[in-house]
Amino acid sequence: MAADDHQYPDPTVDVVTAAMRLAPLILAAREEGEQIRRVPPRVAKALAAAGLLQMFLPRSMGGPELDPLTVFSAIEEISKADGSIGWCAMIATDVSYFLGWVPAEIGRQFSGQPADFRGAGSLRPLGRAYPVDGGYRVRGRWNFASGIDYANRLYCPCIVMDGDKPQLTEAGPPRVRAMWLSPDQATIKDTWSVVGMRGTGSQDFVVNDVFVPDAHTCFLGEPAAERGPLYHPRLVIVTLFSLAAANSLGIARGAVEAFIDLASSENSTASTTVLRERPFVQARLGEAEAILNAARAYVVDSVITLWDVVCNGTSDPSIAIAQARLAIVHAMHEAVRSVDLVFHAAGTNAIYCRNPLERYFRDIHVAVQHNSAFPAQYESAGKVLMGLRPADMGW
Repeated sequence: MAADDHQYPDPTVDVVTAAMRLAPLILAAREEGEQIRRVPPRVAKALAAAGLLQMFLPRSMGGPELDPLTVFSAIEEISKADGSIGWCAMIATDVSYFLGWVPAEIGRQFSGQPADFRGAGSLRPLGRAYPVDGGYRVRGRWNFASGIDYANRLYCPCIVMDGDKPQLTEAGPPRVRAMWLSPDQATIKDTWSVVGMRGTGSQDFVVNDVFVPDAHTCFLGEPAAERGPLYHPRLVIVTLFSLAAANSLGIARGAVEAFIDLASSENSTASTTVLRERPFVQARLGEAEAILNAARAYVVDSVITLWDVVCNGTSDPSIAIAQARLAIVHAMHEAVRSVDLVFHAAGTNAIYCRNPLERYFRDIHVAVQHNSAFPAQYESAGKVLMGLRPADMGW
């Protein structure tokens, strides 16, 4: 599957089991993460040691190069314990995926041997790259850099400039190229004051006139340097967005479990009967459970189907892509709906910070603001199902 002939020990670990084993540490640290507004250092260290920040890192670079559904399950388990930490594991793993677009020898330099890659960055081209001999001079400001405080490599998409104007591609849009930088080449700006996902440390960062060599750049719209189904050009967005769905579904699962615990011990100001004994509460829990399981099943089934289509290479994957992206956006909104059901069923008990349900509620309403959950995803999928081709990326 690797792009070169180098042989490395197989670093694949059972990441789902590793995620489950870390749950007690994550649960114990989540209040600290909320207060310091980033992943607590001991948790970040444990995630890295367990291989949970580089699950897509190519094998040619010493990584496990895992399939999307295995990674999905690991992110879901982490997010069940804490949405912010699950989010950071998701982002770091996504950035490790992007190394599939650089030569293996460059990726090995970035990740080290044995591999310890901890990436942060953005998909949005918020920088400007000015071509010079051997590379680019780069400046810009990027936001939402989740996990930047422990990152050892930054992914920084830029618009390539021609003087004071963007270079244009043959198709018309500005030319985009991502720059790989060391964190010491950037300045972090403390901007992360938010309603939910407080523990992600998703700060802004600024780069001011830094030289980046050509070999340290890439563009996801070009063929990957690595080979194999994971790097199929039509699979990229589904691979990335499926992890966002895993995060949302994990948060919702955590919320449902927190509600069950709360309902077993709490009553209300209007009644001394514990919540779990009330038919209304029982019905809301059953509804939330059905919604959550159905949404998850749609994602798993559609991603398996798409993966099989890509691996077999026998048919156009367009419909499979549309179903997978529909499943992702649907799952994220259904995760919100399931959390809302149990949150409101808990009554005023849910609003206290001492109850984890309050945090799950805030986190899920931030998670669904991600691009993968935008309503436009429904429209684009509908176009594909009617035989049309959306203009946006990844279809």
